[in-house]
Amino acid sequence: MRWSGQAIGAERSDALPGLESNSGFVRSVTTPEFAGVTFHEVLAKSALNRVPSADGGGTYGWTINPYRGCSHACVYCFARPTHTYLEFDGGADFDQQIVVKTNVAEVLQRELHKPSWDRHPVALGTNTDPYQRAEGRYRLMPGIIRALAESGTPFSILTKGTLLRRDLPLLAEAAQSVPVDLAMSIAVYDDELQQQVEPGTPTTAARLATVRAIRDAGLECSVFLMPVLPYITDTRAALDDAIGRAAAAGASSVMYSALHLRPGVKPWWFAWLERTRPDLVGRYRSMYLDNTYAPKDYRRWLAERVRPILRAHGMGLGRVDPATGSMGFSNRVNPSNRGDPSSRTAGVVGVPDGQDEQSLPGTSPLKRADPGFDRRLTPARPTGLPTLF
Repeated sequence: MRWSGQAIGAERSDALPGLESNSGFVRSVTTPEFAGVTFHEVLAKSALNRVPSADGGGTYGWTINPYRGCSHACVYCFARPTHTYLEFDGGADFDQQIVVKTNVAEVLQRELHKPSWDRHPVALGTNTDPYQRAEGRYRLMPGIIRALAESGTPFSILTKGTLLRRDLPLLAEAAQSVPVDLAMSIAVYDDELQQQVEPGTPTTAARLATVRAIRDAGLECSVFLMPVLPYITDTRAALDDAIGRAAAAGASSVMYSALHLRPGVKPWWFAWLERTRPDLVGRYRSMYLDNTYAPKDYRRWLAERVRPILRAHGMGLGRVDPATGSMGFSNRVNPSNRGDPSSRTAGVVGVPDGQDEQSLPGTSPLKRADPGFDRRLTPARPTGLPTLF
């Protein structure tokens, strides 16, 4: 990266608003390798983010976000509104103005060694992607992984980034001492559509190859088929192709959910829809104009469509631990038993007709690693809990 001549603390017209005089702000950087993207380097005061319980009286989970904003530029990304508090917009700024916590690994190591830390499971990738392109330059994840493993802290990683393959030896080593959950988010299997709605992401084929590499390294890897786009990727043919290719790549399980649009995301999604699929604007308005989530009837219909496809490919339905965002594999299918009818109902049996399967509780290895976690949970899901893709 051509950073020569950029003094630490130098102010720029494109610097992060409000941070020019902040002691935590280091510098704003642009490079030819990342055309159109500005990195705002900051020194973080903390690395662990506490997700509070519903009543505010306890802790529901912990996350780490080494980056804010994401160059994957997914049109539907639920995290876009989080950029507005920085006086950025949730559209192009979210894609191009990336905050980098350059000291996050060092700060995390200090926090994990505090006597008060009781090794709660920690989730990465529940807000912005830890393996977005910037990670290839800043290399923050190896230090984070080492710190978590050395402290005995279980962790999960959800990503669309194939750069995770760089750290597979480190992750395999970490898995020898702590539970490690990995998941690859692959929502779109049509190459042209994928580049339209996720223009900054690796190709679908590259992500499937990463799933295979993870499995070859001896680790579990779930595939997040999230979001399913109504009237676009919800046909039987599209779902069969997606689940079949995930199974062929060796995915441990598949998780799916329909598109949801938070208020701050809707303008960007509808702008894309009007440009590319104006024929669907009316349908989407009827579904999402006054709602964040797809209507219950649609989710019920989607569950009924997905369930037999999962069975046909011998795939289990994974679960997201609501406490941590970790990827638990409920009733896993043994890959060696694929094709055995007795294994094909794993993860999908016992779901009441019409119930949204993704809302059912699961038991993840991270939750099992923390026996006291159930005692800290409150019955209601906290509204502030990060929702996965």
